Amino acid sequence: MISTDGPGYRVITSAGQLDLLDFDARILTAAQAVAVGRLTDACAELQGALDLWRGPVLAGEGGPVIGRAATALEERRLAAAEQLYELRLELGASSELVASLRALVDAHPLRETLRGQLMLALYRSGRQAEALEEYRKVRELLVDELGIDPGSRLVKLYEGILRESPELTPPQEGAPVIASGTPAEQRGPVSTLPYALPDFTGRDKELAVLLSRVRAETLPDEHSARVVAIDGMGGAGKTSLAVRAAHQLTEEFPDGQLYVDLRGFTPGEQLPIPASTALDILLRAIGTPSEHIPEDLPGRTATWRSALAGRRMLVLLDNASDAAQVQPLLAAPPGCLVLITSRVRLLDLDGIEWISLGLMPPEDSATLVARTLGPDRVKAEPEAAAELAELCGHLPLALRIATARLRNRPRWTVRHLVERLQDESRRMDELSSGERSVAVTLQLSYLAMDHRHRAAFRALGLHPGDAIDAHSAAALLDTDVRAAEGILELLLDVHLLQQPGLGEYTFHDLVRSFAQSQHGPMTERTNADAVERLLSYYLTATNVACDVLFPGRTARSAGIPRYQGELPELADAKIAGCWFRREHQRLLAVVDLAARLGYDRHTGWLVRDLVFHLNAGGYFEEFRALGRLAVQAARRLDDPVLLSISLSSLGAACWKLGYFEEGINVAREGRAIAVRLGDRDAEANSESTLGLLMSMLGRYNEALPLLEHAVELARELGTARAEAETQTNLSSLYARWGRYPEAAASALRALELERDTANPVNETMALADLAFAQLGMGQYVDAEASLRRARELCDESAPQGDVALVLALSAEVAHRLGDGDAASELAERAQILARSGGTPVRQAKAENILGRLHTAQGQYTSATALHAHALEVASAIQFRSEQASAYLGLARAAKGLGDGATASKNLLAAAELFDLMEIPEAGRSH
Repeated sequence: MISTDGPGYRVITSAGQLDLLDFDARILTAAQAVAVGRLTDACAELQGALDLWRGPVLAGEGGPVIGRAATALEERRLAAAEQLYELRLELGASSELVASLRALVDAHPLRETLRGQLMLALYRSGRQAEALEEYRKVRELLVDELGIDPGSRLVKLYEGILRESPELTPPQEGAPVIASGTPAEQRGPVSTLPYALPDFTGRDKELAVLLSRVRAETLPDEHSARVVAIDGMGGAGKTSLAVRAAHQLTEEFPDGQLYVDLRGFTPGEQLPIPASTALDILLRAIGTPSEHIPEDLPGRTATWRSALAGRRMLVLLDNASDAAQVQPLLAAPPGCLVLITSRVRLLDLDGIEWISLGLMPPEDSATLVARTLGPDRVKAEPEAAAELAELCGHLPLALRIATARLRNRPRWTVRHLVERLQDESRRMDELSSGERSVAVTLQLSYLAMDHRHRAAFRALGLHPGDAIDAHSAAALLDTDVRAAEGILELLLDVHLLQQPGLGEYTFHDLVRSFAQSQHGPMTERTNADAVERLLSYYLTATNVACDVLFPGRTARSAGIPRYQGELPELADAKIAGCWFRREHQRLLAVVDLAARLGYDRHTGWLVRDLVFHLNAGGYFEEFRALGRLAVQAARRLDDPVLLSISLSSLGAACWKLGYFEEGINVAREGRAIAVRLGDRDAEANSESTLGLLMSMLGRYNEALPLLEHAVELARELGTARAEAETQTNLSSLYARWGRYPEAAASALRALELERDTANPVNETMALADLAFAQLGMGQYVDAEASLRRARELCDESAPQGDVALVLALSAEVAHRLGDGDAASELAERAQILARSGGTPVRQAKAENILGRLHTAQGQYTSATALHAHALEVASAIQFRSEQASAYLGLARAAKGLGDGATASKNLLAAAELFDLMEIPEAGRSH
């Protein structure tokens, strides 16, 4: 009969019409029979109740509400089955139970009670070996699935079977049987904790914090149990830590220690255990009779609180899914402790002390590898073992899986597994062993999210950099910055992202690999759109930052639509510079991504902007590598404009690193393209670069007209920045020839132009050129003033080679002015910077200046070492002017040491180079 009830309908049933009501009635009757000792009758009622089941209840696609109800009903069926087999074993049954018990164990392999009943039935049937084999199976399963050992009751049964304990023999016919399920208050202490891992490693700090919080003094206003929760990503070892802590706290909670796996993230489990079912498990564990356990959640919560009154008990709620699942289980009185583990920080729970479990420190990872793999294998391959820990991301689960695979493959070396793991496309497959898998563990967190957040997680995995901020995330996700930040924070909460600093989010290496493994044919179009938005964002942002930092650049159209989303704040030079430094590695990775995926136009124009930052920051190796990428991309596009720009950048990088011949070829090709296109700006740039490279090789007569023509072109075009750079190159050339007044004039003209461009790097070198000319003219005070200003411009972002050159010149001027202490201090700093971060060009020049200074100070041995190293560096790149200066310095130092023969030999070598370069006598003094 169906009746209308408010907004819905109600089914009205009578006795016998609904199997669920019949099941409840039979379970109640069985409980009453047990209470009065009628165990045979109780078995009959339980069997009748179980016979009502014909398969999974409410099977099909019913949604989460129906799913939770089905899970609760299935738990009740299993509890009834366990009680039936317990009673039948107490009544003396054995071999006749084996088949049905084995079927239940196969369906529910992690239920220790059923496994123990099967072991006992087998043992009593004379099948001791099979009983012991069942224990081995469940122990391996628990270790593989959960990283824990069997509970104390199962271990005790196992030990009893091993020693054939008389306690396990079936009762004799007619012997009195004590009814199970006595009231909770008559039971002694109970512990259902899993065994702690025997090889538990590390986590000393987290364990100490956890124990200190548990043992902290109880506050007068505490009205409920103390709750400490552990959160962290899947596989971080939350359960192992909680179980270890629980075992160490057993004496402080003498009335019992209970464990419940809430199955929030468990392989093969579709839904977590409802709070009502968890309370049923807990109440039964402390001996509450079935008939005293209410059916509704509020009733069970009240019964749970009442049952714990006056007791000191520890409850470990493992693998929680959300706050709603846990909240009713916290109804424990003061004096009790509740430990919670979850992949998600349950922010809706108040009054909880949280401990977030991060990755293992490298030293703990090394110890874990040694303990699980064996110290001998680690000792044989220490470097490979360290790489193994790194490739496993210092994640305990991954480390245990990797070492388990090595134990099962004794012929494998550690290096062999490391090489397999280095292939990112198969890393997830390699980190799988039996039922354990890093991919499966991460997939549980992934599937727990809704469709929108799963799609966001996949999209963020496309970011190639070491970190993601809200702006780049917004580009990938095609949303605004605020919404992107919300998504990043949610992924942080569920430990699929980490946060190394404010506003920055990173993937664990294995999580990134998992995210990328979720891409496939179905996501190709959305992936391509996301990547294109990301490249557009970075292209627009770098362009804006360069316009702020490097004003006066020639305006160019990339032919790529401007990114329409929100950009970071880049209003002034300081902020723009900080942005470039923060995004440095990510920008390099983005260019590499663009090149790999065939976005050639984005590649070329990104490099065009990025090289300004790389040049200013002294990242010359990256400058050259990206210049080559841009040239290749422009050739594939058959875009002469972009090719001309890219060749110009590559030529400048070749100069910085001393690849002069390569640079000359590149600059000549760039000049030819610029002339063909009628691009006078590019022509001027190529002429200037070509002249500079010629001068490096000592071909000054060829260099001078090129530089003069470049200056004329820049003046005609009104490009102050280009003229300033060429004037500094002219200044260096004039100084090399000993034409110091002209060198000073060019440097002063460059400084005048730099005031309009506000480029500290170029201004610094123009001041250094001016000081060099002033030094040559004997104007030491003026030179010191120029260098003081240059030193003021040298902040932490300045190229180290430029700073080394400024400090070396400053040391020489200080010596000329009679300030020996300042000269020594400046020289020491210059030498350190030149060796540690200078380009070959700057290093050779700085060391020759310092060598001259040491010779002037009478330190001939150290002067010899400096000039010798400068000669080695300069010879490697055919930097002829500094080769000649090095030989000249070696000759003067040898003369000071009284070695006339060596002095003459080096003086002759210097003269030959000066003659080759057609350097006049005025330019041969340095």
